[in-house]
Amino acid sequence: MDAPSPEAFDAIVEDALDEVPEELMRMLDNVVFLVEDEPPPEDPELLGVYDGVPLTERGDLWAAGALPDRIVLFRGPLARMCHDIEELTDEIAVTVVHEIAHHFGIEEEALHDLGWG
Repeated sequence: MDAPSPEAFDAIVEDALDEVPEELMRMLDNVVFLVEDEPPPEDPELLGVYDGVPLTERGDLWAAGALPDRIVLFRGPLARMCHDIEELTDEIAVTVVHEIAHHFGIEEEALHDLGWG
């Protein structure tokens, strides 16, 4: 599949976010979703990343001036691994749930054990 334009990819991300259970999205605390074209060169297959402080590690003073946590999706690898828009939408939704789990403090190994790795 050819990589969709940034605008088309953003629309697909919106559709994918609609697939994430609403109750899960409501539990997020101070999180933004962003899209970048490519991941860092040292990890070219990375689909997404959680950048922030998991809820399990936040102290009482955490919110004082804290910037939002970020979930970043990488357009290039996501588009390259999918054959069509439907598969891309599903893969983005899975990636978002995976990164949201990190926001809740769930480690990579546990995610793999649960089938979300």
